[in-house]
Amino acid sequence: MTLTRLPGPLAGSDDQLTNYRIDGPKHRLLQHPFPRRIRAEFAGETVLDTRNGVLVHETGLQPQLYVPEADLRTDLLKATDLHTHCPFKGDASYRSIHVGDRVAENAVWHYPEPIGSASWLVGYAALYWDRVDRWLDEDDEAVGHLPDPFHRVDVRANSQHVRVLAGDTVVAESDRALLLSETGLPNRYYLPEADIRTELLTATDTRTVCPYKGWASYWTLNVAGRELADVAWGYLEPLPEAARIKGYRSFLHAELTTEVDGQPL
Repeated sequence: MTLTRLPGPLAGSDDQLTNYRIDGPKHRLLQHPFPRRIRAEFAGETVLDTRNGVLVHETGLQPQLYVPEADLRTDLLKATDLHTHCPFKGDASYRSIHVGDRVAENAVWHYPEPIGSASWLVGYAALYWDRVDRWLDEDDEAVGHLPDPFHRVDVRANSQHVRVLAGDTVVAESDRALLLSETGLPNRYYLPEADIRTELLTATDTRTVCPYKGWASYWTLNVAGRELADVAWGYLEPLPEAARIKGYRSFLHAELTTEVDGQPL
């Protein structure tokens, strides 16, 4: 499970069904080593290359990679006047990345003198994911953000009868859907394209990215003279961990109903 979001043990909620309590502040930090080599590239230069990165899990936030200063191209970094305060880590200082005529403003931050409860951040720095051109997890390109080792995506065959309706119009109907379970999210049913009335759908320019599934494409539904935008999505080239959903689409919209064995979800 993702540690710092419900139902994770460091989510900061007292409402969990457990026979234990974790003493300490509601806002929690946990650091542990990240097991693989990570690189970040900007303007053709590798600005970060580490096998000694650590993930910092923080209540309610995505895990953040911190790396030893020695694993940064500090010759490409220039300190700025920006400083921010975190009550759980201390005062952060920032640096911009400069390569030729390109600048990534305030892309790197660190805590020169973190508060005592986060003293293990001394000597480490972090880099905003979207301030550089490319991230590599070993030799694979990473998308969205660095994968959380405690996050899972499981895809399972499903023989229940799944129908997607827009009013009385059946948009999709299948006995061979795939059920995708993902940490912290509701289950999603993915239906094969052959069981979808694709003539009712029009591809849009919308794209979203998931670090566990890849880049998603979207479709608008045209039915009874109405358009429902981005009601369906699918992964044309999913990441290997979610390869089974290639050629499948899922549906979600306030004006759609999904039934499983005749029961609305």
